[in-house]
Amino acid sequence: MKKTTSFEDLLVWQKGHQFVLEVYKISKQFPKEEIYGLTSQFRRAAISITANIAEGYKRINNKEKLRFYNIAQASLEECRYFLILSKDLEYVKSISKEKELIEEVSKMLNAYCRSILNKS
Repeated sequence: MKKTTSFEDLLVWQKGHQFVLEVYKISKQFPKEEIYGLTSQFRRAAISITANIAEGYKRINNKEKLRFYNIAQASLEECRYFLILSKDLEYVKSISKEKELIEEVSKMLNAYCRSILNKS
């Protein structure tokens, strides 16, 4: 496996970034009255996923690294709920692509954390 030099090299970050872009795309469709509500919360939670992966990447201590990746995982779950809510409120027709990305990022993040734990 190739040695990474930046968080941008991490496949989990790349997939997470794809998810963030999808969140921005779908949340553009939300009603204007949601701009300070669901739209803002959803975007912040999505950005938190990749921001915490990026921040955790440079942490030297594995315990700190895992803490940031755990925060990213929690933000993933928050986004999972926002997808369900968006669908139930009929702001979007389908969430299958976004749910698939969330699942993929979640599995990759879990595997990444397990590999860090196994090195300890």
